[in-house]
Amino acid sequence: MAHIILTEDERILRDELVDFLTGHGHQVDAADSLSGFAQGFRPEHHTIAIIDIGLPDGSGLDLVQQLRAQKMNLGIIVLTARSGVPDKLAGLERGADHYLPKSTDLEELAGIVAALQRRLDAGGLNLGWLLQTAGRTLVPPGQAPIDLSPNDFAVLKTIIDGRGQPVTRRAIVDALGDDYFTSDPARLDTQMRRLRRKVSDATGKDLPIKTLRNEGYQFYAPVSVL
Repeated sequence: MAHIILTEDERILRDELVDFLTGHGHQVDAADSLSGFAQGFRPEHHTIAIIDIGLPDGSGLDLVQQLRAQKMNLGIIVLTARSGVPDKLAGLERGADHYLPKSTDLEELAGIVAALQRRLDAGGLNLGWLLQTAGRTLVPPGQAPIDLSPNDFAVLKTIIDGRGQPVTRRAIVDALGDDYFTSDPARLDTQMRRLRRKVSDATGKDLPIKTLRNEGYQFYAPVSVL
């Protein structure tokens, strides 16, 4: 169960979200402004904050940044009508764990809340890498999500599903929809190089996948799939 503080100024939506999340077993306190959040927020009690951007007394993004600056072990979800890519990137850069448009299906929101709470219960938000199925993104520890192509996602998902064990080239080729015996072996090598470069260019980090000669590939860092 998560202890949630929800900040949303639209009363009908706020009431709907409170009823929905409470129905999923969570404890929810609601506020309609930044001042309301300040009055109701209890760091020792709340584990997840769901924050709208457009609030009557200021920007929810400023609140996200302030909360992150305090280095609290708090899950933060931005839920807003502003669904453009620049807005999403701004939210993630300020410190949100997830940035969702208000058109998001409520069951998806429930799944994200549950997964975020599991990560908190395990000891923190930045334990490892996160592969997000819904948006087809890879989230490195403490950094913004990286958008994946369908092939990037298929390769990563197959290797991560190995749960730290070697995954054969054949299994990955099969996941790409190719015939292992007739496909060009260089295609997978090229795909892996592009994927590693994408992660390195975006984060400055190496993708934690080990190439095992005559065996395949192994994801060797902590990782979860949502």
